[in-house]
Amino acid sequence: MEGASNGGMLYHEVQESKLCAVHCVNTVLQGPFFSELDLAALASDLDRKERQMMLGGAAETINDGLLSEESHNVSMDGDFSIQVLQRALEVWDLQVIPLKNPVAEPAQIDPELENAFICHLQDHWFCIRKVNGEWYNFDSLYAAPEHLSKFYLSAYLDTLKGFGWSIFLVRGNFPNECPITSSEASYGYGQWLSPEDAERITKSCNSVQRPPHRTDLTQHVSDPFLQYREADMLLDAEDEDLKAAIAASLMDSSPPIVVAEAGTSQNENKNSRDENA
Repeated sequence: MEGASNGGMLYHEVQESKLCAVHCVNTVLQGPFFSELDLAALASDLDRKERQMMLGGAAETINDGLLSEESHNVSMDGDFSIQVLQRALEVWDLQVIPLKNPVAEPAQIDPELENAFICHLQDHWFCIRKVNGEWYNFDSLYAAPEHLSKFYLSAYLDTLKGFGWSIFLVRGNFPNECPITSSEASYGYGQWLSPEDAERITKSCNSVQRPPHRTDLTQHVSDPFLQYREADMLLDAEDEDLKAAIAASLMDSSPPIVVAEAGTSQNENKNSRDENA
């Protein structure tokens, strides 16, 4: 039997600016393999090739100055396209496949058989990854990776799909080891955690409050991204039966979650559980 990858450690990156695409790629690979400059270079190369295909060499010479100001692969605030993430992972012989693709049908039936998923909505990317046989949510808006049970994995993916998230399957030979070098320190936002440390940090955040930046991204109740965050808070309940009931209800067409009511309900439920404990 092979030993645990990276000595059993989990690699996690906490949100820095709007670099969630960088964090997503690195947590898929479980190491600080790419910086924002690396992805920007890939985006620039994709833009150049797209212009060549659309305009041809002569036309590009004339119009390049006009078209180069707009990129289809990276926005001014640093959000990268799925094509950039695909190119980055292709460097490691990994394929990124839309979950709706017929090739990914087995993953829709039994996601536990896979190793990684990339999730995207609006301008946020994060990955769900199997590490050492266990599933974790490596969302960079979280202080640490959150463990997902095998049951919860399927329900969680269905919940995301219900709220409009685009989900991509990642397949291939994932790196087993990532030497911890000075490059990690230069990025500044990467950290190695044991599963025990990750669980401790997650429980600490859940018992006090969610990190403030998780709700700062959106301000409108009608925003599906905010709905997902509110739903995610409800799905953190420890009772497995409650998780199943909530997941089932979220997959139905239900009215938008009201922030004030959702927050009040969650606090009341938590206080009730504490009193009964």
